[in-house]
Amino acid sequence: MNAVFEISAAAPTQFPVPDRFECAFIGRSNVGKSSLLNLLTGLKNLAKVSSTPGKTRQINFFLIDDSIRFVDLPGYGYAKASHSSRQEWGRLITTYFEAARPLGVILQLIDSRLPFQTSDAGVLHWFIERKMPVQVVLTKIDKLNQSERSKQTKTLLAAMKEVGYHGDALAVSSFKGQGKRELMQRIIMLKGGG
Repeated sequence: MNAVFEISAAAPTQFPVPDRFECAFIGRSNVGKSSLLNLLTGLKNLAKVSSTPGKTRQINFFLIDDSIRFVDLPGYGYAKASHSSRQEWGRLITTYFEAARPLGVILQLIDSRLPFQTSDAGVLHWFIERKMPVQVVLTKIDKLNQSERSKQTKTLLAAMKEVGYHGDALAVSSFKGQGKRELMQRIIMLKGGG
């Protein structure tokens, strides 16, 4: 897979020309977005992994095999960020989703170990209300054993149903590589096979 970093956009005027199928990655700060991007592309340092939550403050665009654009959106729900910073990030994210982009799928990453968070519910509901193409991805599954994973997936899916999500949840571990193939197959299928 050939993956190239295109641009970090702080404003819509900096977004690349909307000429490729786009796959957006969104989730709470520290959910593992950068690690997942690196796993999917097979490049260790394509997206900068930070131990400091809320580090991504711009929208990062990556071109994949010259046919798909991965869009890394700033993390939400980081309590230590100032109110004005959170508002600014929120505006930038909303602007991206309301722009006329060729958005094929939004991957909403949710930490598989935690109860369904209010911030995750709010964002998921926002997508569903607008009939946007959202696919839930459960991260950090390597931290749970098989029975915990099964129980947690059922609990999370039941909670998501309450906000109107009726899709499935793909489970991944960026650390062990589990779920990588299934997720890439889903993205390619949504793109239309190539």
